[in-house]
Amino acid sequence: MDLPTLTEVRLPASRADLAALSSSVIPLGGGTWLFSEPQDHLTGLVDLTTLGWTPWEVRPDGGLSVAATCTMAQLVAIPARDDWCALPLFRQCAESLLQSFKIWNTATVGGNIATALAAGALIGLGGALDAELVIWTPDGGERRQRVADFVLAQRVTTARPGEVIRSIEFAPEALAATTAFRRIALSPLGRAGTVLAARRDRDGSFVLCVTGGTTRPEVIRFPDLPAPAELAAAIGAIGTWFTDPHGAADWREGVSALLAEEIRQELAQQEGSTPCGSR
Repeated sequence: MDLPTLTEVRLPASRADLAALSSSVIPLGGGTWLFSEPQDHLTGLVDLTTLGWTPWEVRPDGGLSVAATCTMAQLVAIPARDDWCALPLFRQCAESLLQSFKIWNTATVGGNIATALAAGALIGLGGALDAELVIWTPDGGERRQRVADFVLAQRVTTARPGEVIRSIEFAPEALAATTAFRRIALSPLGRAGTVLAARRDRDGSFVLCVTGGTTRPEVIRFPDLPAPAELAAAIGAIGTWFTDPHGAADWREGVSALLAEEIRQELAQQEGSTPCGSR
């Protein structure tokens, strides 16, 4: 879609070139959502892809740093490592987003999170793995915030005018976890009605992130694998289910409870298997 209110598209070469960002001049990543509907409040775009950020890097501590401009295709192409047992969850979450190969090669990780749609495939990934955003602030500094805390509601985040997501950071402990994933939609190729991504850490702790059918990512935590009733009660306590053409709120809650129990059983069956990183 054309954006007729734009008067400029800037191609920054350094961080200093981001100084002009505002509520009407915003960062551009892949633009796959931005160009999909009218944006009459915008007068300018600043194309972050010209900054030449490396798509992803292994951190000194063994964790993973993913640039905000990393595309979906680049994300799922990260090679496996023995100590990154959670890596299959990256592809599972990315593939839960209905998209063509053109979107796959253009849509960015940072854009998917910053747009803050319930269907944001990588919001669930970040929530389940406690990923942290590195956010550049207009004063030249940075702040850090978990993905699950960054997204407040549909299309609402904690981002302030002038801020730019620089990277998404995954800690080595989360990457070493055992994971499980479930998704359901009303039609085979329809948008997901609910998406559940979970992990179990080496110390036995359990983390489950629910997206797709909630207005914000809902993260459930237990110090160990919960009993069925405990997990069902936690799902029942979620108060952000919504109804739209892709599913009713009560259906989303009901199927999420069933899928959460499937995840619990899957992770329970893997207990006592060969620990990640020792294969």
